[in-house]
Amino acid sequence: MSSKKKLIRRFSNIPTDFTFDELVRLFAIFGFELDNKGRTSGSRVEFIRGVETFKMHKPHPGNIVKQIVLMDIYRFLYSKDNELFKI
Repeated sequence: MSSKKKLIRRFSNIPTDFTFDELVRLFAIFGFELDNKGRTSGSRVEFIRGVETFKMHKPHPGNIVKQIVLMDIYRFLYSKDNELFKI
């Protein structure tokens, strides 16, 4: 199984220890790029693919993304590319 499929499978289980770095790689699989809006954005980040965007706050002080945020991201990504979730 490829590392992309492993990451998608891990994300689909909504783990309690999913890191922001893993999330950036996951969005990249779906064709999104990370944008942090410059120095004044603070912890706000945006994942962009064409006109589609997903906005969130980077987790801090740690690097673990909360499960409620992961569920929102799952719904967002599944609505865009549900074929990638069929492993």
